[in-house]
Amino acid sequence: MTIKPYEEPNRLPYAVRMRNRAIAIFVFIGICAGIGSCIYKDKISGAEAAELKVETQAEPANDYNKEEVAAGNQAQEIKAAGPSESAKMFEGPTAEDIENTQMAVTAEIAPSNPPAVEIIDSAHIKSQKDVFMAEKIDNLLRRFKPENAIILIVDAKSNEIMAWGERKNNAVQNQPDYLPRNTFPAASLAKTITIAAAMESNRYALNTSIPLIGRAHHLYKNQLRVPQNYHGPTVEMQDAYAHSYNPPLALIGMNVGASKLKAAARNLGYNMNYAAGLPGRSSFTPPDTGYGLAEASCGFTEATTLSPLQAAAQVRAILMKKPLEIPWSTTPDLDGYAPKTRLALDVNKFSENTYYGLRQAMIRSVTHGTARKNISTRHMARKNYNALNIGGKTGSLDGSDPKGRYDWFMGFAESKEDPSKAIIIVVLQIYDNQGLRPQPTTQVAGMLINYWAHQYVTGGKKK
Repeated sequence: MTIKPYEEPNRLPYAVRMRNRAIAIFVFIGICAGIGSCIYKDKISGAEAAELKVETQAEPANDYNKEEVAAGNQAQEIKAAGPSESAKMFEGPTAEDIENTQMAVTAEIAPSNPPAVEIIDSAHIKSQKDVFMAEKIDNLLRRFKPENAIILIVDAKSNEIMAWGERKNNAVQNQPDYLPRNTFPAASLAKTITIAAAMESNRYALNTSIPLIGRAHHLYKNQLRVPQNYHGPTVEMQDAYAHSYNPPLALIGMNVGASKLKAAARNLGYNMNYAAGLPGRSSFTPPDTGYGLAEASCGFTEATTLSPLQAAAQVRAILMKKPLEIPWSTTPDLDGYAPKTRLALDVNKFSENTYYGLRQAMIRSVTHGTARKNISTRHMARKNYNALNIGGKTGSLDGSDPKGRYDWFMGFAESKEDPSKAIIIVVLQIYDNQGLRPQPTTQVAGMLINYWAHQYVTGGKKK
């Protein structure tokens, strides 16, 4: 038997083989797609048939006869109409039909009562001293939508009101009737009275350690009983003020005494009658001893009241180291809401040490305290933030006129290079605790300070 040598079979060229493989793959994919579409079509047809069967079974027997008669009549009408008429009856939808369908769908989707467009009355903006700041305030009130709010900006050098904005009952107002109103609880803004009295007594300094017993933002009677050999946690007075701690400020007020607290409160404008009631008489009436004195010392009471106009006057007095003066304005929009001229008040000055301590405590509230989060580069340009000395005080307490949570910020912003460029800012928002809370007052203040700094400090615009 003869064995033939192995001969390699003739193979197609490589390019031809690759082409054949690609053709085979495309054919296979096409077959699979066809089979899938047939299966899907059969499922849809079966579902439609089942649905039609259910519908026909649910109808009474007489309806079959009616439909058959109607179908027969329709067929006879089509047959009698001739080929041209019958073609019209089966032709596709016309442009008019499509338009009608679209209008019907639009009417179904669109709300029957579309929301009303807010009409902005800019008369109260154009009449203010600084129109650009007034417009910025108005934009923030419409953007953040606090239920009730008042914003005030005062030029620190002249004490003239630059701009204001008010929102009441969920609507921006054309008149600032909240500006001189004296029914707002001062909350922790009253702590300014306490540290002023403490420094005036020469018994306390900014770094004096105060016992911190229990939770810092509560006030119970057992937090006011300091053991004789107390070795618990303490806090410096400036930090107690900056973080708005209640028990340490209450202890300071009880040690200083009601008479010194009242004297400091008078220098800050409390319990005074102003000309034409602008602003209204604020109230600070602590008892001589007991828990009531502690409440008044830390602002943990609705009995201590303050108007936004007087809050601005307090900050300006601290910044400028001058006796209290109420901010004034000659613009017609503030007629009846603020004094028209500067008025000398029967109040005394604090000592230079007290003014310095109050200013530094306010600055610490921004750098280390309750205003640190929002009055920062988080809401301000870094160049603006670094160009300013910013200080302030926050406060928060429930009140009843109007009812809600009162959220305060009063403070100042001063150019480091040119201290004559400075503003006083007061922001008060009142909202329902159970409802939607607006943006924090410190954030609103930070955004406004940033805008002012861009306009007058870092932006090169002159006052």
